[in-house]
Order: sequence, then C-alpha cells, then structure tokens
Amino acid sequence: MEYKRISDANEITARYMDSILIKERLIDSVVADTTIDFLGDSFSMPVMTPAFSHLKSLNGREKTGLEEYSIAAKELNILNFVGMMENDDFGKIISTGAKTVRIVKPYADNGKVRDQMQFADEAGAFGIGMDIDHIFGEEGADVVVGEKMAVQTTDMLQSYVDSTKLPFFVKGVLSSEDAVKCADIGAKAIIVSHHHGRLPYAVPPMRVLPEIKDALAGRDVKIIVDCGIGSGADVYKALALGADVAAVGRAMLPALEEYGTEGVVNFIKGVQKELRFVMSCTGFAGVTDVDDSCLYFG
Repeated sequence: MEYKRISDANEITARYMDSILIKERLIDSVVADTTIDFLGDSFSMPVMTPAFSHLKSLNGREKTGLEEYSIAAKELNILNFVGMMENDDFGKIISTGAKTVRIVKPYADNGKVRDQMQFADEAGAFGIGMDIDHIFGEEGADVVVGEKMAVQTTDMLQSYVDSTKLPFFVKGVLSSEDAVKCADIGAKAIIVSHHHGRLPYAVPPMRVLPEIKDALAGRDVKIIVDCGIGSGADVYKALALGADVAAVGRAMLPALEEYGTEGVVNFIKGVQKELRFVMSCTGFAGVTDVDDSCLYFG
C-alpha cells in the first residue's frame, strides 16, 4: 500500500484535535460559568470572532458579512476581530458598537500600517494588532489583494506598541520563540494560529499551546488560539491546553452566509452551551479553572 503524505496543515490540525479525548468527573461538580474577564473587560464566554477580511454582502442583504458578524458579537458580548480593510469600512464596524480589535496587515507601505492603526485608535477600537503570518509568500514577500507585504522586525513591532495606549495583539504566532518576542515588546495578547494552513506541515496550534504557555509563564500576555475551532469541545480543549480564549473561524461561515447576524448568534450560543456542558461534566466551575487533567491523548 502506497504511503500518502499529508502536508495540509488544516487536516493535520483536525486529526490532532480529534485525537484528544475527555474524561468525566461528575460527582460534586456544578453548572459551569462561562463568563470571563479579558484585558480589563467582562465578556460572556471565552469565544471570539475571527479576523475575517473581504466579506461582502451575503445573500443579497444590505450589510456586509463583516458588519453582520460584528453586530452578533455586540449582541453576544464577545470580543470582535476584523482583518484587512480600509478605514471607512472599519468605521462601519465600530458603528455596530462591538468591542473590536483591528488586525492590520504588514504592508510594505509602512505609512499605511501606521495610518490604519492610528485610525482604529481614534475611532474607539478595543485594541489593534498585526497579522505577521502574511509577511511571506511563495515569491518572497506576500501580496494580498494587490497589496505588497514586508518583513517586520522586533523594532518595528515595538514601535507600533509604543504608538498606542490600546492593547496590542500579534496574530500568527506559532512558536515559543515568537511568543517571547511578543512579550518582550509589550504585546498584551497573541493569537496562536497557522492562518488556515498557509505553511505546509504547520504544527497544530493546540499542540504548540503548552510550550507557548510555559514560555510566557509570569508574563502579562493573553493567549488566543484559532484554526479549526468549531465547537464547545474544541474551545474546552484549547482552554485546557493553555489558551485564555479561542476564536471560531470558518465553522461559522455557513450560518453567517445563510442567516446573517441571527445565524452567527445562534451558532456561537451553541458553542457556548456545549462548552458549559463539557466544563460541568469535567468538574470545572469557571473558565480559569480548566486545565489538562481531564484530557487523554490518542
């Protein structure tokens, strides 16, 4: 039988996540509470929206998909993320009232980076950040929707952190080495991610989470994880392995496309209900209590 190699990081990630099993601890447990405190604010659950870009109007509705899921984030009281867009579009996101983090691409035009971060700051964003996993492409520097990207140094990232009083997020961290550099520059949060498998054979974010958690011990840096998160059990595993919160991504797209804001609200409420159920079944009363003591690795 011929051996079939699998380079698709998304498939590798799904297989790893599904290999993690959960044992029960029911006696003396209670109905779990999913609320969290995160960077000085209170949220209903450790679930956040993804930093999507380029979502136009779906199914003929007036608002863009980005606006629709931002309105859902407001209704759910969860932290909202958006990605690549121009300033006028970000203004529309802020007008939804959602507490939103703007993730800016590493443009070769550094003036554009700084302009977009400043605009977000002045518009009332919850935080700003950079998507470092779009620095490189197969031809060298990446090109995204016609925009050339550029290498980002520690000093450059430090300058972004120094330019704002908002929490700074670095998206695309997939090693303890980069995590420590983010802590050193004063980033308040990192998003552990392989950006839906841009790197062949990329380590599953959940697999590298414990290493990153250990590397950041004693540092004031929150850990978010994404890639393949689509259920409450997935969020539970992320928390158990060291994340503070998890971001759902493509799993919510069918609900968004079909039903808009209502679909996203119902989908994420379902994630929350399953998370509460799994926490209750494993003896964890609160989100910060969750650890890996109920995980088994296949």
